[in-house]
Formats: sequence, C-alpha cells, structure tokens
Amino acid sequence: MSKNRLGKGLGALINDAAFEEDSSTSGRLREIYVQQIEPNPFQPRQEFDQEELKELADSIKENGIIQPITVRQIKPDLYQLVTGERRWRASRMIGLSKIPAIIKDYDDRQMMETALIENIQREDLNPIEEAQAYQRMMEEFGLTQEDVASKVGKSRSSIANIVRLLNLSPKVQVYVSRETLSMGHARALLAIKNPEEQIQVADYIIKNNLSVRETEKFVHSFNKEMEKKKEKAVTQNKKTVLGPEWIKAQEELSRLLGTKVKIKNNNNKKVITIECDNYSDVKKLINTLSLG
Repeated sequence: MSKNRLGKGLGALINDAAFEEDSSTSGRLREIYVQQIEPNPFQPRQEFDQEELKELADSIKENGIIQPITVRQIKPDLYQLVTGERRWRASRMIGLSKIPAIIKDYDDRQMMETALIENIQREDLNPIEEAQAYQRMMEEFGLTQEDVASKVGKSRSSIANIVRLLNLSPKVQVYVSRETLSMGHARALLAIKNPEEQIQVADYIIKNNLSVRETEKFVHSFNKEMEKKKEKAVTQNKKTVLGPEWIKAQEELSRLLGTKVKIKNNNNKKVITIECDNYSDVKKLINTLSLG
C-alpha cells in the first residue's frame, strides 16, 4: 500500500518548528546520558520494527551517530525526546552511555507537531497512527481540520479522510494499521455502519483478496441486501404486532373463557386461537359460550 507524502508547504513548517536537527545554531548541542532521556509523550508512532532498529543499531555501532537527536529539558537531569526516537532506542540497544542531542525549548503543542512531522516525512506512521495524531492535535489544542492541514502541508479533505478511519471498528483499524487492508479498502468499508457487519465484510475482502474496486462493488451490494432484509423485518414486525385494542380484546377473552387466548395477524385478518388441554376443556368452553 502506498503511503501518504507531505505537500509542498512542509518546508516552511519544518523551519517554524525548528526541525533542523543538524544545525547547532537552532539549539544547544551537547552529549546527554541515554538514561536521562525519556520518550516523547506525544509520539504518534506506536510500533517500531525491531529488525530495522537492529540494523540502525549496527550502523551506529560501526559509524557512530551522524545526526543528533532533539530533546527538551524538563528537569536539571531529565530530558524528553522531540525527534530521533529510533536513534535513541538503537543507542540503548548497543549500550551507549551518551548520545549527541540538540536541546530546544518546546511547549507541548510544538512537541506533538514536530514529532508528527518527523514521522510523516519519513513515512513511519501507518494510517491509523496518523489519524490518531491528527485527532489528538484537534482535541488537545482546539485545532480545526484546516489548521492541521496547514501545519502538515496536506489538503483539508485529506485530513478529513484520514481521521474518518477512526470510525472503523477497532478490529478493522488493526487490519488497516498492519496494512492488511489499504486506505482504499478502509474508505469503502466506512459505508457499512454496523461494526459486526463491517468486520464480516473486511474478513471476506481479506480472504478473497478483493481489489479496492471489487470491494466498493461488494460493499454496495452488501448494503442493498442488508437494507432489503431490514425492510422485510419491519414489514414482518408490522404483521405480527397487535394494536392496543386487540391486546385488550385478547386479555378480555382469556378472562371470560378461563383459558389462554391468542390473537394473531394473518393476511390482514385476525385469527383467534383458544388453548385447550383436552376434550373436557372444550366441553367447558362450549358450555360457557352457550350460557353466554
């Protein structure tokens, strides 16, 4: 599945966010003990490929760290990562005690924005992680979709489409995050509102290796079939449900006859059923009706 790339407006945003890690003039450059650094609490990336980390660790062991990480200082001896978490994790894997870092002053909003930009630029986020990051930016900092779009160099419609993925059922979101289903498949599945039906169709798509176009056609036909079933159920329900006057008549007959009476709809007519355990009950019923 192809991943989203940044738009042309990213350059200005990166400069605004002070993303130039290799420039010592944009922050204080120094070596920091690895154990004094904690992850970025706003890191949108949730999964790190261990094989890729191992390759990076081997490269660092052989060549050292060419590009410093970026951190912010939160206590005299404690820092939080802004960018470069893969380098930090790889350094820990090979037991480095210190790592070169540029110390910058960031507030929470800048931390989130910069971490998001880094991951999108390097195509490290899966669609669900990206959607969650955008949603978090809007919720925590009161941003609109237009605001987020401007910051990451995308169109507002692109942001809206990605965020809509969070309306998928959790299981289907896992399929998308693991790229078992593509963005195209996911957008088609959004037309199915019922979570269980959504999962059912998603499993069918995966099992039969449907293309996006095939998925769109299948979802359309599936929704039409479900709509027919719902209409049939409603019609059937109308046939079986009695009005209040008929329910009252049913209760009154049961009281007068001393046995259970049922009234049912049948082809626009009412059928009255009187329950009798044996012939003796029938004779008592006849006597009761005769006396009436």
